[in-house]
Amino acid sequence: MLFALSCTTLLAQKAAILNSGRWHASLLRTDSRYIPFEFEIKQEDKKLRFYIINGSERIKTEGIHITKDSAVIKMPVFESYFKVKIITKDSINGVWIRGAENKDIIIPFAASSRIKHSINISENKYANIAGKWTIEFTRANQTKRPAIGQFIQNKNLLSGSILTPSGDYRYLNGTVSGNSLTLSTFDGIHAMLFEAKIERDTIIGSLLSGASGKEHWVATRNEQAELTTTPATTLKEGSNGAPDFQFRDLNGNMVSIKDERYKGKVVILQIMGSWCPNCMDETAFLSEYYKKNRHRGIEVIALSYELSADIERSKKSLQKFQKAFDVQYPILITGIPVSDPKKTEKTLPQLTDIKVFPTTIFIDKTGKISDVETNFYGPATGQHYLKYKDKFEKTVSRLLSK
Repeated sequence: MLFALSCTTLLAQKAAILNSGRWHASLLRTDSRYIPFEFEIKQEDKKLRFYIINGSERIKTEGIHITKDSAVIKMPVFESYFKVKIITKDSINGVWIRGAENKDIIIPFAASSRIKHSINISENKYANIAGKWTIEFTRANQTKRPAIGQFIQNKNLLSGSILTPSGDYRYLNGTVSGNSLTLSTFDGIHAMLFEAKIERDTIIGSLLSGASGKEHWVATRNEQAELTTTPATTLKEGSNGAPDFQFRDLNGNMVSIKDERYKGKVVILQIMGSWCPNCMDETAFLSEYYKKNRHRGIEVIALSYELSADIERSKKSLQKFQKAFDVQYPILITGIPVSDPKKTEKTLPQLTDIKVFPTTIFIDKTGKISDVETNFYGPATGQHYLKYKDKFEKTVSRLLSK
């Protein structure tokens, strides 16, 4: 994805006082630690364009608003934006604001073009951690959670992703220096920094996330590493498996699973939220899949569970998803906040609790739930993403053949 900011005449005038090229940025946490990321500023067709660099990903914003020496830079998909002040041609600062359930999360932000690109190929000595690793995270409350690290290394440059039972951390990028490593990601909702020491086939470190989150992590090299997972959501025992719901789409039209459009077809229910980064990757996949396969007798419906019950707020956020990925299937607003402990009972009572976003539900031609998939791994995970797509296609083809 590209992070391109369309500009007004005033913005073009402002461009003259900002250096083109790569900028180094940092988010300042409450513990005075920094989470780094980078972006690039370019002059293109007399317009100033910003490109956030997140591993191999380029993230395109929806627009920018300039007032004198200040700017608001909006991210393209999430409730996320920057309010910045232009200090000099090579320096800006301000805050990153991220929408949350009750009140916005605000984190101080600064960026400079004077700091050289922090990730460079080095000929110095460094450990090699390329491959698979079994990981255990320890939360602040001392509970544990499993994961797998899949890392790619080119000399001292490090990239890859970390997979959990419910999804992945998307694009990670960093370096190995001696026996130390750093990995970070920023995509408009994720802001993370992994730091660790490498001791032969063991890695021990910390994960800093957002304004104050911190976890301990230990990894062990294991090329056969696999996550042992069971579906987080299943069909309730004794249920007839026939969902019955109706909600309004983004145009205010009432859509029901009982509508003529869905009769005799295989229907894929995407359980999602506009706040969810893995839902963003699944939406990109499903949107493209639907365009190519709808002629086979396939339909897709997205059921959204947003940060609040505010319909207008939800609609505005979901419209960004719809636009960014050219979604041509209905996105329905359930009106039930994701934090509501009874959200499943209120919307899909045939299922046990929805715990993972995204969750994908496959409905057969008779209108009954056939399969539930709660382990989505996106394009940053390489072979895991290919396996997911292969399993998805086999499930759909099996249901179409019945």
